[in-house]
Amino acid sequence: MSKIAESVGGIRGFFGEVSAELKKCAWPTRPELFDSTVVVVLSVALLGGFVAVCDVVLRELMRLAI
Repeated sequence: MSKIAESVGGIRGFFGEVSAELKKCAWPTRPELFDSTVVVVLSVALLGGFVAVCDVVLRELMRLAI
């Protein structure tokens, strides 16, 4: 029984520490979060476009080589 109590106590302590650390975090404001989201979405779109163009170019080069 003591092992179960120790496990529950350990889990409770862990979540208590997590809660204390999350209170120390500096959370972004809504405008900061929106700006960061726009940057991420645009970055992913640009990277996806770059990979697509590279794919098309390399595919055509392979067709010419073969």
